[in-house]
Amino acid sequence: MNPDEPDAAEFSAQADLVKALFNVLSLQEAAERLVTGSLPSRAACITFDDGYRNNLTVAAPILASRGMAATFFVATGYLGCGRMWNDTLIESVRRAPVQLDLEAIGLGRHEMKDAGARARVARQLLSTLKYLPPSERQRKADEVAERVGQPLPSDLMMSEVDVRELAQMGMEVGAHSVTHPILANVDDVTARREIVESRVVLEAIIGKPVTSFAYPNGRPQLDYAEVHARMVKEAGYAVAVSTAWGCAHRRSDPFQLPRLSPWDRTAGRYALRLLRAYAQR
Repeated sequence: MNPDEPDAAEFSAQADLVKALFNVLSLQEAAERLVTGSLPSRAACITFDDGYRNNLTVAAPILASRGMAATFFVATGYLGCGRMWNDTLIESVRRAPVQLDLEAIGLGRHEMKDAGARARVARQLLSTLKYLPPSERQRKADEVAERVGQPLPSDLMMSEVDVRELAQMGMEVGAHSVTHPILANVDDVTARREIVESRVVLEAIIGKPVTSFAYPNGRPQLDYAEVHARMVKEAGYAVAVSTAWGCAHRRSDPFQLPRLSPWDRTAGRYALRLLRAYAQR
């Protein structure tokens, strides 16, 4: 259902390509050197969002074996909980019958004859639910799972022990809120709590400061606003990243750094996408 996402072999090849093309730094070091103007040429950082367990079991060893650091942004409310709301939805659609009737809960009726159709239905449902309040979003996902009535995986997310192990490997752990809300859709008190509490929880787990934050979903002015960037700064973080596409430069706001998601099926296309993003501000 996600053919563009790399498996371990593809990710290994991508890691080799990034290592050959760029000087990979930790986000903390890169952010500091961005401000002082001391970045090496072709500087790059690697980040992961949410806190999936395969970040530890698959991605981190591949990176560590190549001497590459990365930052792993963790949504603390899902630690040890098995899966996020979107996984409940995706895994339910994966296991659903060809005819999936969700009209009783306001999500329509769907026919899914192949994996492509299932992927389209999953994307449609995710898009419908993503901007609901977190509690309603979770409730709807659970209702879909209940109607499908099949066992779902319960080991997709990291535990506290896993996060601690990731930090002990020399990887940076960053905060990604507690429940992964769209910050622009919640009140200021809730947004501030999500930003602050995720840091407090992670620092207690790894025993060291957590200085970086990733905005859930991350699109500026749609998923978060300037007020949330100020909250992040006031919470004591040193750097925050969005999902705005492009390359950071010295005039970039350290609390709204851009990122890119260079998914491609071939090494050549992957390299071209990386290089195009590197040149874009």
